[in-house]
Amino acid sequence: MTINLAVTARVIPLTALMLAACVSKNAYEQQGQELQAARAQAAAEQSQVAKMQAENKWVVAGDVLFPEGGYQLSPSGQAALSQYVPRLQSLQNAKVVVYGYTDNLPVGPALQRAGIKDNIDLSSKRADAVVAYFRSQGVNPNIISAKGFGDTHPVPRTTHRTTGRRTAASISCWRVPAPDPG
Repeated sequence: MTINLAVTARVIPLTALMLAACVSKNAYEQQGQELQAARAQAAAEQSQVAKMQAENKWVVAGDVLFPEGGYQLSPSGQAALSQYVPRLQSLQNAKVVVYGYTDNLPVGPALQRAGIKDNIDLSSKRADAVVAYFRSQGVNPNIISAKGFGDTHPVPRTTHRTTGRRTAASISCWRVPAPDPG
């Protein structure tokens, strides 16, 4: 039996490299199963988040809620919001935020005379009006708050009858874990 040293010198390092890079079949299969489980868990969590967002975020066109250039709820606005009252009244461990939005046009002189200096003020007053309505309908005042975005997150303008202005109100609700009794 003859051993070719040149061939052996090339084969041994290559064999050692291949063996060092290998993992056992069991370890490989276990890692594959862990990866599949992590993917399934991530997909389930993403689905749950999407479902919660779909169930707990409502957007109402602001021009339905408020008269043009105003920040006090119209009767039709109250009627539009009344559909959410039963759901909001039933919440216990939750955080509800009403977001107010406007377009990016400056506020007019009439609003400025009323003390509204910019769109942040206008959207905040509108969000506050929605919160006040919900509180007047028996929604727990400790779980609901308002936030106005004004023109920092402008709603795209559409062809409103006279001004081309657009507003919106968004109501978001999150479940809050119950406090630890300890």
